Amino acid sequence: MDQLTADSSYPPFFLTSRSHHNPTPKSTSLQPGSTLQVPLLDLQHLDPNLLSQSCQNLGLFRLTNHGVPPGLSARLFALASEILSRPFESKIAEFSDGAVKYFWGTPAVTLSVKEVNWLEGLHVSLGRLASAASESEFGDFRNLAVEYCEHMARISRTLFNTVANDLNLDAEQRAAYLSESNGMFRVYRYPICPNPSGYLGMEAHTDSSVLTILNEDDVGGLQVLHENAWFNVVPVPGTLIVNLGDLMQVISDDRYNSVKHRVLANGIAERLSLGYFVFPEEDNVLRSSTYRQFTLKEFRAQVQEDITKTGSKVGLKQFKIEKPDLSQ
Repeated sequence: MDQLTADSSYPPFFLTSRSHHNPTPKSTSLQPGSTLQVPLLDLQHLDPNLLSQSCQNLGLFRLTNHGVPPGLSARLFALASEILSRPFESKIAEFSDGAVKYFWGTPAVTLSVKEVNWLEGLHVSLGRLASAASESEFGDFRNLAVEYCEHMARISRTLFNTVANDLNLDAEQRAAYLSESNGMFRVYRYPICPNPSGYLGMEAHTDSSVLTILNEDDVGGLQVLHENAWFNVVPVPGTLIVNLGDLMQVISDDRYNSVKHRVLANGIAERLSLGYFVFPEEDNVLRSSTYRQFTLKEFRAQVQEDITKTGSKVGLKQFKIEKPDLSQ
């Protein structure tokens, strides 16, 4: 992609910020030997003990033999790249409503431009996408996304059923705590950033999902927080990254870890990734001895309220049960 084409497809803020904005440098320093050794799990020969350990210790693991056809991923990456390379105004016009919506930056941009995430993408509501006609305005993208997300649903159900045994979930909880149809799919493009030390591709956060499955290109930039230090997660071709979200931490009663992660901005190359996020049923009540009872709908409402008030997600702290101080 030449620079002129790239510029016309980028959000205007990403272009104007080059000339007049000098944000506060972000702390992206790494410790020596900062590449994280991510557990590797084979989906075809899934080891329940290794899966449980990965969920408890890191909250993230790499998946091989997952059964997603390489050609399907390649076609989806290529089409997503083509769509996001279209002129900015075209993306706004084409994907402003419906099952597929275009987005860029972060809600926190309304509070302070220095907090903008250096990314753009497509947000796909799986429930609405499945009911959209294949000959609709989404065209080939809709068909590829539906096929791809069917594989993601299969993978997430296989993983969840395995951890459900570890967590002693009953049949009703297994069905309600993971609803494959109640999820979302996102394509993320991280444009070239002229000042990568001043921005993050995506700010540090935990996911609100039960499980998140990430398929990324070979550019890299994903980092996870482990033992109070940031570590690189190096891309490995042909594998998927799975991380636990907040609601899995609740379901496990804090046995499992919702891992905090972020993406660094890149001054040399664009990064492209596909994210699948799966949730419980919307109105199902999550019960835990560590958190007060709540539904997914209530959790999402609280997250949106926090973002409106503070510019960022507060998360599970809002639902934590305060334990009495017995030392007094």
